[in-house]
Amino acid sequence: MLVLLPPSEGKAASGRGAPLKLESLSLPGLTGAREAVLRELVELCVGDEDKAREVLGLSEGLRGEVAKNVDLLTAGARPAGQVYTGVLYDALDLASLDAAAKRRAARSLLVFSGLWGAVRVTDRIPSYRCSMGVKLPGLGALGAHWRAPMAAVLPEVAGEGLVLDLRSSAYGSAWKPKGEVAGRTATVRVLHAPTRKVVSHFNKATKGRIVRSLVSAGVAPSGPGELVEALRDLGYVVEGEAPPRGTGAAWALDVLVDEIH
Repeated sequence: MLVLLPPSEGKAASGRGAPLKLESLSLPGLTGAREAVLRELVELCVGDEDKAREVLGLSEGLRGEVAKNVDLLTAGARPAGQVYTGVLYDALDLASLDAAAKRRAARSLLVFSGLWGAVRVTDRIPSYRCSMGVKLPGLGALGAHWRAPMAAVLPEVAGEGLVLDLRSSAYGSAWKPKGEVAGRTATVRVLHAPTRKVVSHFNKATKGRIVRSLVSAGVAPSGPGELVEALRDLGYVVEGEAPPRGTGAAWALDVLVDEIH
């Protein structure tokens, strides 16, 4: 099972240990593309701060985020699972998993990023600010920048099992499963059952709980059909059917939850 996650805008401070080592990150086939984004991002933020804020889409109140990017090559790195601190990651709560569940999370979770392309939760990275929606002056739109490298690397990473895609649309633009991989991919919406509407905070928190439930239980469905049964066994209300044969489409699942918390 491979679980595709978005990053979080909120991030913990960089660590106190050794700085980033690009060559140590998972998915080494992305190293060249990572170097290109890293180099331009640092140059941008070392230069005109106001221009950097404009490119990165940061308000005046987030001016300090530019400084994070200035120090990317020297700041202490920490595991990505500790860097991302948003709603989904709070609900997932990797730190409180038992040892076996942590090993399963390390194998199966892949976090997409405008800067790194995609990293595993054990990869050591510094805190940064660079969303997939950013358009760098030299490289252009990051979603487009990552498509070719991802297309070359991700099919092998996906292996032969389920791909559970929990990314937002911006991060989904960097890699879309195709062909045989798409047939064993499932996307998930979380709906408030009484209204059947998506609520952003609620959606992210529930996705975090779903991932936690799967890795805690040691469940590794081989495909979307098995995922539906596994989630129902874990107490979730799930709706969804297989797409028509030959369409190359992923399964689209809805998880219905009564309470928003």
